[in-house]
Amino acid sequence: MLRDLQRGGDPQLDAVLGIVAQVQPDILVLTDFDYDLDGLALSAFQTALQTAGWSMDHSFARAPNVGLMTDLDLDQDGRLHSPRDAQGFGYFRGNGGMAILSRWPFGAARDWSHILWKDIPGATLPKGWPDDVMAVQRLSSNGHWAVPVDTPLGTITLLAFAATTPVFDGPEDRNGLRGADEVRFWETVLDGHWGPVPQSPVVIGKANIDPVDGDGRYDAILSLLSHALLNDAAPRSVGGALAANPDHSGDPALDTAHWPESDQGNLRVSYILPPADWTVTGAGVFWPAPNDPLATLIGDDGQAAGPHRLVWVDVSR
Repeated sequence: MLRDLQRGGDPQLDAVLGIVAQVQPDILVLTDFDYDLDGLALSAFQTALQTAGWSMDHSFARAPNVGLMTDLDLDQDGRLHSPRDAQGFGYFRGNGGMAILSRWPFGAARDWSHILWKDIPGATLPKGWPDDVMAVQRLSSNGHWAVPVDTPLGTITLLAFAATTPVFDGPEDRNGLRGADEVRFWETVLDGHWGPVPQSPVVIGKANIDPVDGDGRYDAILSLLSHALLNDAAPRSVGGALAANPDHSGDPALDTAHWPESDQGNLRVSYILPPADWTVTGAGVFWPAPNDPLATLIGDDGQAAGPHRLVWVDVSR
């Protein structure tokens, strides 16, 4: 990714930069973003974004669990040191991590990415999984961060994460169980299990669970959506509504990812859940209708910037 940013002209990166410059967010959480120790990729992205017409001077990233290799057979496939034997699937340390950009400065962050899966309250572990594996298996496939942002309206705290997909496993449903607990972890934070409840919390990131459709465990995301400290603004798009899957039960206007060739179809998997005591003044998913001039930013096939759509929410006090 760093190479492509420095060289310029990468179609997917150009599409991402164009969309961000169009939406002009004050705070931006990036998932599937490669991490490097010196922050070179993030700095290069900021420079490219400024060239595209939008400046975000403050950045935050921590080393993620993706690609953090172990010496155990975490996925129980009989092989060691494969991408699935890392704490989070990755071909190298930091492969597809997370990053945050902001127009305003960050406060002191809290990082729960090291917490073991078995140690969270009510953990639902795969049956029959070896004790030595569960003794080292972290909950976070990527990371769980609480990052304060000092906005002109007061401090908000981003509860940023990117959970694992609920597929690519076996009948034990290891990924499905883990992803559900990654989502449910935020409820333990909001209920004060890990210390003081973050100030004005905003759950933001990729849960990889749709509330109605797909293979995820619906109860995990439905419970989070109804938490008393959060507000589901239900961001919508015209493009999503027009790309409806006829066999799905959910409202397609709420979908945030477009997988036309997948058995899953389109799903709502990315979320921004602002504080319940703040006022939502607008919300949406950047998914223009095909006849909208802005649709050129996502390409004719809708995949120019990848399958995931940018989700935005405006809030005030």
